Amino acid sequence: MNAEIIAVGSELLLGQITNTNARFISNQLSELGINVYYHTVVGDNVGRLEEAIKIAESRANLIIFSGGLGPTKDDLTKETIAKYLQTELVYDEFAMKSIEEFFAKQNRNMTENNRKQALILKDCDVLVNKHGMAPGMIFDYNNRIYILLPGPPKEIEPMFQFEAKPKLAARLHEGTKIVSHVLRFYGIGEAELEVRIQDLLEHQSNPTIAPLASDGEVTLRITANAENDEQAWILINQTKEAIISRVGEYLYGVDDDSLSSKVAEMLITNNLTIAVAESLTAGLFQSELASNPGISQSLLGGMVTYTEQVKKEQLGMPNDILEQFGVVSAECAGAMSRLVKNKFNSDIGVGLTGAAGPEAHGDKPAGTVWIGIAIGDDKPYTYRLQLSGMRNTNRLRAVKFAFHYLIQLLSEKGYSKI
Repeated sequence: MNAEIIAVGSELLLGQITNTNARFISNQLSELGINVYYHTVVGDNVGRLEEAIKIAESRANLIIFSGGLGPTKDDLTKETIAKYLQTELVYDEFAMKSIEEFFAKQNRNMTENNRKQALILKDCDVLVNKHGMAPGMIFDYNNRIYILLPGPPKEIEPMFQFEAKPKLAARLHEGTKIVSHVLRFYGIGEAELEVRIQDLLEHQSNPTIAPLASDGEVTLRITANAENDEQAWILINQTKEAIISRVGEYLYGVDDDSLSSKVAEMLITNNLTIAVAESLTAGLFQSELASNPGISQSLLGGMVTYTEQVKKEQLGMPNDILEQFGVVSAECAGAMSRLVKNKFNSDIGVGLTGAAGPEAHGDKPAGTVWIGIAIGDDKPYTYRLQLSGMRNTNRLRAVKFAFHYLIQLLSEKGYSKI
């Protein structure tokens, strides 16, 4: 099956919002083995939307629309599609009741145009909107499947994942199960990873392997099609073992893991505490780590020591380290990690320092970063990066690498990462 995604909304063409829905839907469709060959964006115009539908029908048998299901006059997706497919719109009683209850709970008057959100294509398969008002729809017509979804990501993502996707899978793979498993890697580029597993990619059939690079990370989505979950997982695990035998040293997590969540998991599970001293990252490491539930039992605290004076006064950085080696150095990063560990009496100390850019820091070029990690009574471990992005990109990447090195170091010391 080939799919086309049509995003409806003039605000997308004007650059007022980003079309993240197409990326999300494409990712979800890949798990079902559905090819997405085209993304189309069209404004709030009946004629142009009809033209987009006609073109999509010439090259796809699954057409997915996002946006244009709201209450205003420029929300015209379902009206246009109903006219184009020569069907009618009817009110969905469940959706209408939900809309009326929402306004009653808010103690607000429901304007007449809000009733429009409860309209659906006659005889469609309704997709319940648990995070908004307008329901979605799946409509079968002339050997094609049309799916209409709302525009807000907070509505479209759960609706597609928990409503549309299972119904679409049932249409495509009757009597079979489709299971996906994501492997997450850091510290290796997409090109190098693909080279190492090239033969697996070339001979894939079931399961399939789909690489994706994003924000310095690389993921491999393994998708298996089988009669039941157990058989699907047997296929997935066989492929997973083959992949890990090639690039396992870069694997940090699976499925919904992130670098920060994996660090948090390892800290909490092993009853380890951590403290952080940050210079160029100015609190980003602690902010990312603090986004994980339960981290309060491990993250004792930290310090932003941006200037040399604060490093000396607050951390107790020795003058001779700064004078002999400078702020952007292994010695400074190592000392920061050790000093903050001692100050907070934590099991682990992390220090980040460097030249974020765009200017160099003395004789250290922009993008030079040093990361220090102190664990127990060991001498601090230090890691050098030479990044080449924009200033804030370098800061974010420094944080991710710090998580990456911490995961590796803890793993080497016997703390399981998977």
